[in-house]
Amino acid sequence: MSAKVLFVDDDPNVLNAFKRRLRKQVEMVTATGGAEGLAALAEQGPFSVVISDQQMPEMDGVAFLKKVATRSPDSVRMMLTGNADQETAAQAINDGNIFRFLTKPCQPQDLLAAITDAKEQYRLRRAERDLLEQTLAGSIKLLIDILSLQNARTFDATARMRAWARRLIPKLRGIDPWQLDMAIMLAGLGRIVLPTDVLAKLEGKAELSPREAELVSQSPGAARDLVRNIPRLEAVADAIYYQNRGFDGSGFPDDGKAGEEIPVAGRVLKLLTDLSGICAGEQVSHDDLAALKAKAGLYDPALLDLAARALTGAGTARADLTEERDVDVTLARLAMGDHLLEDVTGDDGEMILAAGHALTEPMIHKLRQLRKLKNIQEPIRVRRRVKVD
Repeated sequence: MSAKVLFVDDDPNVLNAFKRRLRKQVEMVTATGGAEGLAALAEQGPFSVVISDQQMPEMDGVAFLKKVATRSPDSVRMMLTGNADQETAAQAINDGNIFRFLTKPCQPQDLLAAITDAKEQYRLRRAERDLLEQTLAGSIKLLIDILSLQNARTFDATARMRAWARRLIPKLRGIDPWQLDMAIMLAGLGRIVLPTDVLAKLEGKAELSPREAELVSQSPGAARDLVRNIPRLEAVADAIYYQNRGFDGSGFPDDGKAGEEIPVAGRVLKLLTDLSGICAGEQVSHDDLAALKAKAGLYDPALLDLAARALTGAGTARADLTEERDVDVTLARLAMGDHLLEDVTGDDGEMILAAGHALTEPMIHKLRQLRKLKNIQEPIRVRRRVKVD
């Protein structure tokens, strides 16, 4: 958890005084002005505490801290100023959501005490957020696993897309990794409102009629309506809504948005969803990316270039450490992420689970429960990613 503090003041002498007085007690970064402070926030953050002067040229303290509240909502914001009029204080508290308002000159011990209190506030905020996000993520994963038991192929791509996203995230700017992960897990939720015969066609990769294709393309609208009612998932709902929107403005929804007007998470979803439709496994080939580049207008060109660097070739850390192997395992040795290479059947020949599924924990549990009722043919042939010695 970050312990860094960002001090912003247009007077270098004031910043140097902060460094002399507090350098042994506080890990600090300084910036001379609001623009430089925002750059430090983006490049050196996160910061547990942000302290700003009020009277600064081009961007005053209230305007700066208001931007901080949007870009780094967990950072605790304080104002330290020599202009302690009531109007400024009220504006700072109301517009900048200020935790503490301090006036110059401020004694080092008083400033240090305020910073200590602010850091504790930051710790509490982060602890609450982490707990909520972990609980919410666990609940969503349970929901997706349950849905996968009913229509597994619809959700098989999720694990693959999440793995790709983890390799893209370190190079992406302007996106919350947790929100993107939630969007990927919930992207297919809208399909639960599709008619059974349409789902069957999707399952079998059969050709859809124009009307059926339209229903499928609009299914993110249903997913958005379901997800946006969940606290903290408003941005996730927006990403899901735009997962079928082309960078050139084509596709659903037909609201006129194109290019960078489309949420960045929605643009990532569009690329990963289409990639999962043409990629047979987790390893992405240059031919897979070439197929997307042939329809380049549909995708953010910067994301396409990023995917070409991060997802292809043997240069990724994961590719260096692991490889896929085809193995025969007993039911007891099945593991999450195993890909079935052949149907799971009973002794009577009845198919229990079709080849091609990526196994989830509920699937494995279901197979083990079924074994109590009937014999299941073993061993089972799967494709598994294993560590390379």
